[in-house]
Amino acid sequence: MPPDNHPAVDEATLGINNCDREPVHIPGRIQSFGALMSVTEDWMINHASGNLCRMLGLSAKNVIGCPIRDVLTEQTIDAIQSRLRLVASDDMVDRLFAIQTARDGPVCDIAMHRSGRNLVLEFEHSANGEEADLGGYVRPMIARMSQCTTMAQLCQMAARQVKMLTGMDRVMVYQFSANGSGKVIAEVKEPGMEAYLGLAYPASDIPQQVRKLFIRNPLRVIADVGDTGVEIAPTLNPEGAPLDLSLSSTRAVSPIHLEYLRNMGVGASMSISIVVRGELWGLIACHHRTPKVHSYAVRSAAELFGLLFSYTLDQLQSDIERQDMIRSQMLHDQIMVQLAGDTSVANNFATIVSTIQDVIPHDGAVGWIDGTYQSTGETPGKEAFLELMPFLNTTAAGKVYATQCLSDHFSDALAYVNKAAGMLVLPVSRAPRDFIVLFRREIAKSVVWAGKPVKNLVQGKFGPRLTPRKSFEAWQETVRNHCAEWTPAQIRSAEALRVTLMEVVLRMADANLQERAKAQEKQELLIAELNHRVRNILNLIKGVVSQSGAGHNDVSSFTKVIGGRIHALAMAHDQITREKWQPASLRALIETEAAAYLNDRMDRLTITGPDVMLVPNAHTTMALVVHEMMTNSVKYGALTADHGKVAINLAQTSDDGLGLTWVETGGPAVSAPERRGFGTTIIERSIPFELKGEADLRFTLTGVEASFVLPANTVDSFVTDEDDVVAPASPEQTPLSAPPDRVLIVEDNIIIGLDAETLLQRIGVEETIIVPGVAEALEALTQADFDFAVLDINLGAETSFPVADKLLEEEVQFVFASGYGKVPDMAEKYADIPILTKPYDEAELRKAIAKDSN
Repeated sequence: MPPDNHPAVDEATLGINNCDREPVHIPGRIQSFGALMSVTEDWMINHASGNLCRMLGLSAKNVIGCPIRDVLTEQTIDAIQSRLRLVASDDMVDRLFAIQTARDGPVCDIAMHRSGRNLVLEFEHSANGEEADLGGYVRPMIARMSQCTTMAQLCQMAARQVKMLTGMDRVMVYQFSANGSGKVIAEVKEPGMEAYLGLAYPASDIPQQVRKLFIRNPLRVIADVGDTGVEIAPTLNPEGAPLDLSLSSTRAVSPIHLEYLRNMGVGASMSISIVVRGELWGLIACHHRTPKVHSYAVRSAAELFGLLFSYTLDQLQSDIERQDMIRSQMLHDQIMVQLAGDTSVANNFATIVSTIQDVIPHDGAVGWIDGTYQSTGETPGKEAFLELMPFLNTTAAGKVYATQCLSDHFSDALAYVNKAAGMLVLPVSRAPRDFIVLFRREIAKSVVWAGKPVKNLVQGKFGPRLTPRKSFEAWQETVRNHCAEWTPAQIRSAEALRVTLMEVVLRMADANLQERAKAQEKQELLIAELNHRVRNILNLIKGVVSQSGAGHNDVSSFTKVIGGRIHALAMAHDQITREKWQPASLRALIETEAAAYLNDRMDRLTITGPDVMLVPNAHTTMALVVHEMMTNSVKYGALTADHGKVAINLAQTSDDGLGLTWVETGGPAVSAPERRGFGTTIIERSIPFELKGEADLRFTLTGVEASFVLPANTVDSFVTDEDDVVAPASPEQTPLSAPPDRVLIVEDNIIIGLDAETLLQRIGVEETIIVPGVAEALEALTQADFDFAVLDINLGAETSFPVADKLLEEEVQFVFASGYGKVPDMAEKYADIPILTKPYDEAELRKAIAKDSN
């Protein structure tokens, strides 16, 4: 299981504490199933393995310092040179199959990679003399993987597929934990072999530098545990450095690891890295009881499978996280319904905790809110909790904190491990510190190790050293003072719940705080609640822009179409956010859209049936559909004629969904368009795709007709008494007497900075300079005079306040920009500085500049 990756060094180098410092990438030897040759930038051979004669009929001693053209055929050199661009970086490996390396020499497979300024070539006798069909190997393996729906199924299928590909006796999927230890989570083996499934291995089995190599070189092969290896000559180059073999497929094996494998009864092994988002997630570990050399084609296919499996695993984990987010949203909605009135978290503590129990199981809970203690279930008790409070106050204010072993961090907790061995802390305010704390009692769990998780310390001739474990029988360790694990899904749910509870607390506190504090908290609340929804809207707008380009040959028409669609989304979003992301009126949406075209001729639009309150995502979808229907009617349909009319009927379906019919009359004769544009696609596909409803668009001779059906889960309620709807007014342009000549933009996001630059240029600014941070901004102020500045408040790990102070000192006018609006700790000296809330437009920027100029 644990990898080799140890250099062949003497006993003096193998002290107790040096496992993480061994130079594993420069062993000075290779395994004998292949041969190695290294060439300089001008194609002179500077390193060669001692077995070149056996592999290629060449003498390592005689080829050192010779041009490679004196050793390999022109065809071989041409093939290598044609692939050099594929190994341009230090972490790229390319392979050539079935190459005639020398006249009358053997047919070889060749691996090539960069090692510093050297090009390393590794040769192996070709298994079949044919080009490897990697896709033919891997395609059916991945097809079977796609059928898996759980992590356990996926990993077990991966082990089975790799065993079929490699023919190894045992294949395991080995996952690392946060502390570096690992566990076998899937296994396929030959009958009669000892099972390793479920066994754990300590972090010390795989040193840190080895883990880094597994990321750089995702396939590690040990063909024969009894192989003593072949030396590379010379050992050191003229500069005194050994050849770096980090990416070598034949890199030699440490005697320590060979002993380790022999203790396990292993004759050959192969490890395939599982790398997810740049991190080593685990390994696919293969063992064979006898020596085994796989062809380059099989090993290349195994490496490709490992890469694709990593992507598949990442996708499945993302799917699971999305499901967790859905459950968290359901928990949020459920609690918000329970606290819809003028009640507080403190008054509903028992109800909230009961709801949380379904998502985050626990044995007891404590609420500390506004200095009041409440509890339910098994807890340490009030006195013990108050003693725990100073420790709680040291945890991050805006983040969930979880521990399985509270006594590791707070020794007094040993007194009540039977009630509260671990805890999960949800901070529900920042000042004062309020918490809901979930407790779990002790569960004495057993960790089953593959042998004792401590390597033997023996006395050698050079002092004490570590040796591999001699036994791999299961060794069980009982862990005390721990509770059941707080899973990543539960912590994500707790984080979402923290935002929900903070929303409730802030809402209840609004009535008692000063007006300024109220505004700050509401903005923080809005950011926390709407952040992920705004991201979806921005992605939607990006799609609208990219999909609307077809059929428009000039900027004006393209801008008009884009503007109309985005304006429709904006109106829908305004209706939703005015009610804090609550259901909004469909009738109001239709009338607001129609008012933009009909002005005082609203009598040409008839809406019958009850109004319907749509949930937010359905309301946003319908905004685009209604916009496209109305726009088409104005451009091509009934509303092009003076007497044309549109009749819309809203009706409740038998399953409590919504039925909407659209009928145009009195307009010109219409016919189906020859080309389906993006607008028609929105009408016909948005509702079925996003809402799982139905859409039917018909081009009849008398006018366009359409029928839409929305399922019940998109409808909040039907309303019979409609309120008057007033369309939102368009923002007025603020005149500027004279725009600034030179403006400094301090913004750590280049896209946002470029957008601000475009807006300023539209206003009339002649020159803008964009910088990402405080140091660059202060430097720019020493290099040039500026008339104005736009400062993003939050710049990653710093704020722009030092720049603001410099601008105040030099009496340069400026405005702040922030996705959070006014932040709570804004100094009094900034009280009169305008703040632009992202994303802002030209009108808002113009208004802020005008205000700051007065």
